[in-house]
This record gives sequence, C-alpha cells and structure tokens, in this order.
Amino acid sequence: MLSEFKGGKRSLEDMKEKLRDLPYKDLGFAKVDNHRALRRGVAEVIYGPGKTPAQIATLIRELHPHNSLVLATRVTEPSFRKIRPLVKGIPVVYHAEARLLSVGQGRKEKGKVAVVSAGTSDSSVAEEAAVTAGLLGSPVVRVSDVGVAGVHRLLDKLALLRPAQAVIVVAGMEGALPSVVAGLIEAPVIAVPTSVGYGASFEGLAALLAMLNSCAPGVAVVNIDNGFGAGYLAHEIARRRSGKV
Repeated sequence: MLSEFKGGKRSLEDMKEKLRDLPYKDLGFAKVDNHRALRRGVAEVIYGPGKTPAQIATLIRELHPHNSLVLATRVTEPSFRKIRPLVKGIPVVYHAEARLLSVGQGRKEKGKVAVVSAGTSDSSVAEEAAVTAGLLGSPVVRVSDVGVAGVHRLLDKLALLRPAQAVIVVAGMEGALPSVVAGLIEAPVIAVPTSVGYGASFEGLAALLAMLNSCAPGVAVVNIDNGFGAGYLAHEIARRRSGKV
C-alpha cells in the first residue's frame, strides 16, 4: 500500500480509508488483529469453539484477502459443512482428524519438524500439531504408535527423528515418552500431554505433571491436548535452527 501511494497509484483518501481498520477491525463480535502477521509472521488464528459457523465464516472472509494462510482450530465437521457455503470463492480445506480448517499455505521452510505419538488414541492431537506445522511451512515427518510399552518401536524410528530441527512428542497415560525421546536425540522436544487414559490420569493432568518433571534436558511442555500450540512452536524453532528467520 505504501509503495502504491508513493508511486501515485493510491490517493491519500484511499490510504486513510485502508489504514482506518489498522491495527484491528471491530466486527462487533470480534476485533480482528490485522497487524498480527506483521508482528508475528502469521495471521491471527481463529479458535473455533464458542463461535457460530457464521462468525467463523465472517472472520475467514476478513482475514483471507490480506494473508497467505488462514487457520481455524477445533472446527467440527458439522460446523465446516455450514461454513463452506458462507465462504464461496475461498478455497477452504478441512482437515478432519486434526479438526482444523485452512485457507492457503505458509512460506516453505527448510527446518524439519517430527511429530511422534505414543498411541493411536493420541492421533487427533498429533495430527493437529503436524497439520499446523506443515501449513505454516515446515516439512513434517510423522512417527505414530511408538509408546514406551514397546520402546523397540521407537528405537526403530530414530533415523527419522535425528535430522529434525524440532520434535513434538504427544502422549497420554503416564506421559513418559517425551523424556525417552529427549534422551536419544539432539533436537529440542515439545511435549504434548493428552487427555487419554483411565481415571487416575485425571484427563491429562498426570501426563502434564510427568512431562513438567522430565529428567531429560531440552523438554518444553504445552497445555493438555494443545496440538496447535506445539505445531506453531515447533515451526518457529525449526525455521530458526535451520538458519532462516
């Protein structure tokens, strides 16, 4: 916009009109942070729960013209079916297992992210992390069902994990897998506790506390079931470790 104004392609009045909605635009039910991509490199991400399909569609229409990637997390399939006709002409993709809706793709980076899950019950959270990192632009490697009850399954996959610049480890139950992985590889580990497990797992609290008390250095922990947060952080770490900021 500034280049067009300097070149005489935009008038001062037009610039005032466009800049009026910066740094945010008030939609009544939400205030869209239009400066997020300038500050963080990624546009504001829509959190689906608590929003109607019409509200999510409105946010997509607002964000899409100005950003190469738009994301909405924790969107159910019935909600997506209602959103799709409200955003005609916008190439919306629904990632069912990740419960994630996307438009576009982030800039491709070199830093690789590996996503490791302990069991198939953790796959939804692991896929949210993997899809998020991939859409942001990181190459992603998935290693699934390698929990500590059969650690030989993990050892067979170490060659896939060692080249990664960041590794996400998703586990429920007792949450031991991140410590094991961190003791075997060089890259930072982002641990994601899941709400998978029987009564004394306390819907992921036991795994969370175990991961926070990891004896292996280089382990950071995100919130219970927060695959999106892990994918975002892993992408940021990987692109910096690969020497591209």
